[in-house]
Amino acid sequence: MRQYSPDLTPPWKKPKPVPEVPAEPGLVVEEPGTGFCGAVIRCEAGTVTLEDRFGKHRVFPLEPRGFLLEGQVVTLTRPSASSSTPIRPTRTASGSVAVPGARARVARAGRIYVEGRHDAELVERVWGDDLRIEGVVVEYLEGVDDLPAIVADFSPGPDARLGVLVDHLVPGSKESRIAASVTSDHALVLGHPYIDIWEAVKPSSVGIPSWPRVPHGQDWKTGVCRALGWPDNTGAAWQHILSRVHSYKDLQPELLGRVEELIDFVTAP
Repeated sequence: MRQYSPDLTPPWKKPKPVPEVPAEPGLVVEEPGTGFCGAVIRCEAGTVTLEDRFGKHRVFPLEPRGFLLEGQVVTLTRPSASSSTPIRPTRTASGSVAVPGARARVARAGRIYVEGRHDAELVERVWGDDLRIEGVVVEYLEGVDDLPAIVADFSPGPDARLGVLVDHLVPGSKESRIAASVTSDHALVLGHPYIDIWEAVKPSSVGIPSWPRVPHGQDWKTGVCRALGWPDNTGAAWQHILSRVHSYKDLQPELLGRVEELIDFVTAP
């Protein structure tokens, strides 16, 4: 007679054993049933609490073979008492939970365009780690006038969404009319209120009391350099400004919200 184990699994069909890993605070795992990925912040009797890159918490049971660690099935166990104190996971410059050792995801079909090289460099400085994890590529356009041609060539769709960040997008302007003409279910154009991306950096982070007002008709960046007593070298000025940006705390909330919304848009399932 064929012998079976108590759970009715034939002996030769028994699943292979998997590693048991203590649920130490800061360990990043994925719960495969929901796809929720996060860092361990608490482990109690029978449950583990994870925090994802957006600060959202989820509680899961400590079940055998219940999690993925770097793509491999593992069984999480309760750690020793000496390491059970909850900690806050380390965070990226954008404020989201860092994923130590995570590899960049293969680039999505979707893209985010920003208006100018300085904009792209600032987005990379603050959101670069997040964008690589999500597989989002950021490119820049030279001006809003190029936007209709870029959108037409890109042909955004359900599996290839397009997000665009535009400088100084105010109601009634030429830029706002162009933005409205290309916006669709699969193309989202957002703007911040600043004349240039420089203004999105908090003056206190740069070490100035405020961004100067530049007379209409004068090149804004050149006017800023002159008003602040900086050399007429806008490239060098920008490198100085960028060097003072260390995290999202150095940026104005109007920019933070727009970039986060675009990332959510292009990564939505």
